[in-house]
Amino acid sequence: MSTRHFLTLRDLEPAELEGLVDRAIALKRELQQGQRYEPLRNRTLAMIFDKSSTRTRLSFEVAMTQFGGSAVYLAPGTTQLGRGELVEDTARVISRMADAVVIRTASHGMVETFARYSRVPVINGLTDDYHPCQLLADMQTFKEHRGPIRGRRVAWLGDGNNMCNSWINAAWAFGFELRIATPEAHRPDRAVMDSAQGCATWNEDAVAVARGADLVVTDTWASMGQEEEKEGRVKAFDAYRVDGEMMALAAPDALFMHCLPAYRGYEVSEDVLEGTHSVVWDQAENRLHAQKALLEFLMVR
Repeated sequence: MSTRHFLTLRDLEPAELEGLVDRAIALKRELQQGQRYEPLRNRTLAMIFDKSSTRTRLSFEVAMTQFGGSAVYLAPGTTQLGRGELVEDTARVISRMADAVVIRTASHGMVETFARYSRVPVINGLTDDYHPCQLLADMQTFKEHRGPIRGRRVAWLGDGNNMCNSWINAAWAFGFELRIATPEAHRPDRAVMDSAQGCATWNEDAVAVARGADLVVTDTWASMGQEEEKEGRVKAFDAYRVDGEMMALAAPDALFMHCLPAYRGYEVSEDVLEGTHSVVWDQAENRLHAQKALLEFLMVR
């Protein structure tokens, strides 16, 4: 059986993604009931992280522990990659020792190259282009609170970044309507938009996009590596802040999501982040359960 990777949501079929969400919900319930399940005993996950992380690192390490396995964290500068070893060579070596690899780095091309030379599953833990693991947790969270997301309306407000790209892929895979509002200069990738086959549309008007939405989503205005652009980005995105007035435009029972970390008073107001619409803490917890489902899918075959 050929090795499967998870670099974007498009690496899995829509039915497989739906199955992962349902499995994550089941694994969460079993854990809460105290059931012990260790399908990855004596298996090892290698974690190559060039970027800082809270939720991604912790969720993968805890997932491997709860599954009976272990995780080896390879920090920036601690591998030969930092001294010029080819990605291809590193992939050949690590995949002969570890049973799966999760990579968090800037270049999506680096992750694709690593996967081409790897004998074992490779998971994208975040690149500048995509963050697919977060979307598994987001789809789980919506289903837990509101049922299937198919046919619903989702509003994305802010930057057309890696998270926005993954939401576009999710719209195609899970069958919901994604309305995106960003400044003209920060529109999402046109090729990614085209691949959504009409499930995602763009509008510069945040108010129009938020109106009637079942779910409102945003992200930080200055992602890792964009800190020097922060002042200019704050000005560019000021009209896209998710505050009480913006949420009032959405459906009465609309949910609010943010992948975190959140910067209160910038992309989201304090009252929305801590308010009744917000499910951000469930999102964060569900990173663990969704990634357990993903690890099981890729490694227990």
